[in-house]
Amino acid sequence: MADMSSCVALVLAAGKGTRMRSQKPKVLHRLLDAPMLAYVISALSPVFQDRIFAVSGHLAESLEEAFPGLKFIRQTEQLGTGHALACALPALEAAGAAKILVLNGDAPLVTTETIESFLQKAAGADLAFASITLPDPCAYGRVLRKDGQVTEIVEAKDYDPGLYGQPSGEVNAGLYLLDAAAARKLLPLLRNDNKNGEYYLTDLIGLGLAAGLKVLGIPCGDDPSLLGVNSPAELADAEDLLAARTTKALLASGALIHNPGAARISPFAQIEPGADITAPCEIYGSSTIAAGAKVGPYCVIINSRIGQDAQIRPFCHLEDAVIETACIVGPYARLRPGAKMEEGAHAGNFVELKKTTLGKGAKANHLSYLGDAEIGANANIGAGAITCNYDGQRKFRTTIGEKAFIGSNSALVAPVAIGAGALVGAGSVITEDVPPDALALARGRQANKPRKK
Repeated sequence: MADMSSCVALVLAAGKGTRMRSQKPKVLHRLLDAPMLAYVISALSPVFQDRIFAVSGHLAESLEEAFPGLKFIRQTEQLGTGHALACALPALEAAGAAKILVLNGDAPLVTTETIESFLQKAAGADLAFASITLPDPCAYGRVLRKDGQVTEIVEAKDYDPGLYGQPSGEVNAGLYLLDAAAARKLLPLLRNDNKNGEYYLTDLIGLGLAAGLKVLGIPCGDDPSLLGVNSPAELADAEDLLAARTTKALLASGALIHNPGAARISPFAQIEPGADITAPCEIYGSSTIAAGAKVGPYCVIINSRIGQDAQIRPFCHLEDAVIETACIVGPYARLRPGAKMEEGAHAGNFVELKKTTLGKGAKANHLSYLGDAEIGANANIGAGAITCNYDGQRKFRTTIGEKAFIGSNSALVAPVAIGAGALVGAGSVITEDVPPDALALARGRQANKPRKK
């Protein structure tokens, strides 16, 4: 590929997306638990590194907060895609841009390979755009050609079959490459005398041809990676395509996925060859699953790390958790943010961990809530035992030493420390520290009395 150092990427992300029937910025709508814009940035990054800009507009603050590392340019009035480029051009040229790749932010299926191929085919043109052919052109701008050469793009609302003939099915894909000099020359010529009253980026095609510039319309067939998202139904379709593409790639890499059609796995997750996953399941964010790990059905895993040979049994929910080698989780366990299980630890059915470390070989096998706790190696937490970490205003920590044994239905009222090797009797309410190797009993004495008849 040619030198890209003077080429920048501009993502159009200012739109409200009226057809999404939502107040949030269109590009913040999520598929596989990540916003649309995240996929576009991910596809651009290998080519453009830090030379990526985005235009913000509708609810700009919320969009910019969601992507704090991205360079944003404000479009204070949303007057169309051509106006968005006009707003951005001074900043892009100040950044040294000689060429500008423009891409819609509502194209979450776009791939790095598609972008690289387009750049290669567009080399040498003053202005180029990608087109796709669809059986139903929907709301996409129609591409017009004469003798094989593109003549203009007409937006869907302005397309009159009486003037232009029946549409060919070739439509604008929203991916452009243009010289900054050509943009500077043509943008002042844009007009908004159309049904939307907007300045269209697509009108640059006809203007460029009239000015004698080299303009290319690059057909990309029916490439699904260039499909945009304009409605909840299209968002759902894009999510299905993305999930299927991700699962197919994982299977090809050597991961085992049972019932793959029911898997929802983010492409941002890292699943090693030899991991064993049974769907239906959801694996999102920056989750990692090591070789030999096994994830059962009906699990939801978000931004969590699962180590080699760990077992996540069915119906577990993990978020921002760390599961180290050979741990066993579930079934029906919930690991909340800050939960960590060290090598060989067990968190069994209906166990909940929050900001808690379960030490190497430690076990909490049944019906426990363990919050804000540090639990030592080989400790045993009995069924129904809980840490009482919140007094209504503040959170406090509980420390349980190595090989300590916490009896069933015990309540440890934080802040409290249980020494190594200590034993807490079943049903105890512990409010004071327990020394190492001590027996702690804090419950009423049993009394047996005759039954009344």
